[in-house]
Amino acid sequence: MRDDAWRITLRNQPWYRRAASYTQHLISRATPDWLKSLSKRLITAAIAIPIVLAISWYGGWAAFGGAVLILGLGIYELHTMFHKLGYRPLTLFSFCFGVALFLAALPLAAPYRSLVVEALISLLVLGSLSWLLLTRHAPGTALMDWALTLVMSLYLAWPISYLLALRGMVVGTGSPRFWWMVVVFLGVWAFDSGAYFAGRFFGAHALAPAISPGKTWEGVVGGSLLALASVFVFTRFITPPIAWYHVVALGILISFAATIGDLAESLIKRQANVKDSGNFFVGHGGVLDRIDSLLFAIVVVYFYTALLGLI
Repeated sequence: MRDDAWRITLRNQPWYRRAASYTQHLISRATPDWLKSLSKRLITAAIAIPIVLAISWYGGWAAFGGAVLILGLGIYELHTMFHKLGYRPLTLFSFCFGVALFLAALPLAAPYRSLVVEALISLLVLGSLSWLLLTRHAPGTALMDWALTLVMSLYLAWPISYLLALRGMVVGTGSPRFWWMVVVFLGVWAFDSGAYFAGRFFGAHALAPAISPGKTWEGVVGGSLLALASVFVFTRFITPPIAWYHVVALGILISFAATIGDLAESLIKRQANVKDSGNFFVGHGGVLDRIDSLLFAIVVVYFYTALLGLI
């Protein structure tokens, strides 16, 4: 009887009622459709993450091959979205530029990198415009096609090339560059996961409603905390040890860059009036939906580590 009376007294407390009501509110957000989508995401992640980490472990030409595959799929998705809007950018030109840029990013090309990159950018800008002038007999969308040709190349190939430059050619965990790859990947994945769950259960304040109504400030905070924890854990494997203030700075920079990268891809999709960039990853959407945060984060991490002599 005393136990029953204690339980009744507890349940009648205002704070208990508020806590129970809020708990029910959180549980109600885990709808059957959302749980079904989550299960697909987890299965896809369980398959894709080991593959990405294995390629990162090998580095070098394995990483180059993986980058070329991602570039091809990403450019195809961009081409599909732009084509729906009535534009015809030079997709093959953008792809070839990206592959050449990846070759220039490998350590083997280090002595000639500056010259090669300058030549490639000149070819991209001037060559693509020249081709359009020679092949398009009516102006039409030629100017936009030229601009989107540049966009496809620089939005995808340019950031991914820094991933190859960061990784290098040395195989295995003995290279600190492998662990920097892990820091980037796991930091971005942690941010995306934290933002996904925090936004789902606690999201109340829209981050950028005109671009992506589903993203919230609560999601950004949750993602940032998880990204910071991930960076802290995986920088422990890097020698020499990374100072705590570098860990904090990298966690903040990765979170900021991942947020901007996500919004940038959302802007492209909104312009094309599509929900997902594709359906390559079951439950996750297309390739661009999976690498949008990474594209901006890798550039930030590369320059931070290079300028401060951490690689």
